[in-house]
Amino acid sequence: MKKTCSYLAVMMLGLFLAAQMCLAANSASVSSSSYKAGDVVEIKGQIEPGADLYLTLSQENMFAPQDTNGVHETKKFKSITANGDFDMDTTIPPIYYLVTNVPEKFGKVEKKKFGGPSVLLGKDNGIYSTTMFYLKKNFDDVDPAARAMMGPIASAKQWNFLRWANENDFGINTIVKEGNRRGKVVIFSKTVVTDESSGNYWDKGTKIDLDKSTGQFTVSFKSFRHTPPGTQFDVYVNGDKTTAYTIEKNGYWLSKGYRYMNPIWIILGAILVGTYFSMIGAAGGLLMAAFQALVVNTMGPVGINAANVLKPSNMALTLFSPLGSFWRYAVVEKRVAWPVGLSFSVGIFIGSIWLGKYVSAVLPMKAYQEWLAVLVVLMGIKTLMEMTPKAMRKRKNIKAMTQKFNAEIAKAKAEGRAAEMGSIEPVKTGLTDYRFKFWGEEFRINPLLFGIIGVIIGIVSRSFGVGGGFLLVPAMTSIGALPMYVAVPISLIGTCFSSIGSFIGYLITGYLPDMTLAISIIIGGFAGGMLGSRAQKMFSEMTLKVVLACTLFFLFFRFFKIEIWI
Repeated sequence: MKKTCSYLAVMMLGLFLAAQMCLAANSASVSSSSYKAGDVVEIKGQIEPGADLYLTLSQENMFAPQDTNGVHETKKFKSITANGDFDMDTTIPPIYYLVTNVPEKFGKVEKKKFGGPSVLLGKDNGIYSTTMFYLKKNFDDVDPAARAMMGPIASAKQWNFLRWANENDFGINTIVKEGNRRGKVVIFSKTVVTDESSGNYWDKGTKIDLDKSTGQFTVSFKSFRHTPPGTQFDVYVNGDKTTAYTIEKNGYWLSKGYRYMNPIWIILGAILVGTYFSMIGAAGGLLMAAFQALVVNTMGPVGINAANVLKPSNMALTLFSPLGSFWRYAVVEKRVAWPVGLSFSVGIFIGSIWLGKYVSAVLPMKAYQEWLAVLVVLMGIKTLMEMTPKAMRKRKNIKAMTQKFNAEIAKAKAEGRAAEMGSIEPVKTGLTDYRFKFWGEEFRINPLLFGIIGVIIGIVSRSFGVGGGFLLVPAMTSIGALPMYVAVPISLIGTCFSSIGSFIGYLITGYLPDMTLAISIIIGGFAGGMLGSRAQKMFSEMTLKVVLACTLFFLFFRFFKIEIWI
């Protein structure tokens, strides 16, 4: 009997200890098996009493540099991996979060400078200041106990790749696709987060309720609004894989743009940009690029840099918006100076489809943008100088033409009709000497010179994925001394050719636009082009030049990243 009681006592003690061990084991459950992108994910669970919480939410599908099929991305990754920090076959989850009450074990918060010309201020300086969470530079610097809690990130090369992908601009725009922003500038990607009571902008939307005495916890985490449909996440609690959940579709998904966006908003944006573009013949591509970057947030499939989806998609506006207005300019009003337009177009086509790829490969895009900003602002200043009385006296033909056009507008208003535009009347046609009359005033221009200028503009167009009108129009009004009413139709011919050349160049290298994005831009751009061609004659030469100058100064601030709205 005594032996039986002793045996039962041992069994009871064993069961009690087993129960305690089960209670102390890491476990978790999610409030739902699936959520819509942008929803709050709630996770409850149990860890060992007294322990810190390391909750890893990791995308199931991993990515390695060798997985990309992008020509430029492959070259970039081979260059980056040459230093040995990580390899072409090193894998990380593109979307990865480590939610913890002790973020300091993985990195630290430090000051971050950004904005302004890097060629003058240097790589790590800027005119604005914020903070960001820097992951520790070396995997060995992470506490060994904490290293074991990171789920699929288990090696030094994975840590190095994760740190690079979340802190480098190319990594965020190629792999991660989610960034913490200050204003309109992405500073770094969300990786290690803690409770929003920290006050840090990257912790907003995250709540951690941890009872260390019992080990029970509740975490609520706002999922990424642009998580691809059907993305599965594995949940690791203090290193143990416990459960999983899926993020489902939440809106219209742009398969290559890698964002949720209603196409109607894209069409409306393209109408506005197309109207503006067709009125002044400039900046349509750059403004549409800004719309894609700031409103649509166009990215690209994992492994493809955002720029290589944004640029070919952008060509839709710079090609089809001119077509929407060109019929009126060329056929109805007959104010296209064809010899100049065609010489420009040939040069632009050569520059955009052939030479552009070599220049863009040699020049660092960041520095290239900033030196282009200097050129843009000089053109803006030159455009304003053209409106001074002294400049107008030197260009008597434009002054006389402007006076005649203003008189026509006044007469049309008095008679309650639409103003009539003058047409191009050729006087002499030659390779280096083309003369024509417009509103009875004679203008002279060298088509060959503008063919050479077109080559330069074509190179810029291919490098940036824009039409080049922001350089075409100032070149014609400054160097060619042409009125805006003549410069704009010529610019539209040039942008059509540069767009065709650039688009062919993207196709050759294997980069395709997001079709929904491109079709929406085509619809809006074509409609905007027709509106812009009708609206142009409502404004004087002086007004159009002021608008052009303002656009050029806007681009200067954009290229230098010194906008006041940052």
